[in-house]
Amino acid sequence: MKKIVFAAGCFWGVEAYFKKINGILFVKVGYSNGRKDYPTYEEVCSGQTGHAETCYLEYDEAVISLSALLELYWKIVDPTVIDRQGPDVGSHYRTGIYYYDEVDYSVITSSKDAEQSKYELPIVTEIMPLKVFWDAEEYHQDYLDKNPSGYCHISF
Repeated sequence: MKKIVFAAGCFWGVEAYFKKINGILFVKVGYSNGRKDYPTYEEVCSGQTGHAETCYLEYDEAVISLSALLELYWKIVDPTVIDRQGPDVGSHYRTGIYYYDEVDYSVITSSKDAEQSKYELPIVTEIMPLKVFWDAEEYHQDYLDKNPSGYCHISF
């Protein structure tokens, strides 16, 4: 089992999107790489904590590779905009790929370099080790399952 954390705007749709992928073993949403311990949704949305809304994934590398996950990730983001995805604006909606294992860095950067050829503007997606991941509140977990008509910026 491997782990990766993606920031791709509002985490509700990101979670729903990746839950449907064969080889994904576990998904949860939370807040990553900020400055405050145990942040609340309201604090993260204020932009004062430095966290990104993220989706934590555990996956079976024998079923789906990191390269394949990254291809899926690039399909749901506009990696050339800063602090925004869809209509959601704020630093907590930035794009990011946060890894646990240093060996994943070269796979991630190679994927980003390949993706860059599709854009005139530079890709601004953060790529860095995961510093911290705080679980989002329970009402955010499986949000679109609980609220089928809920908002999602991802078309899938």
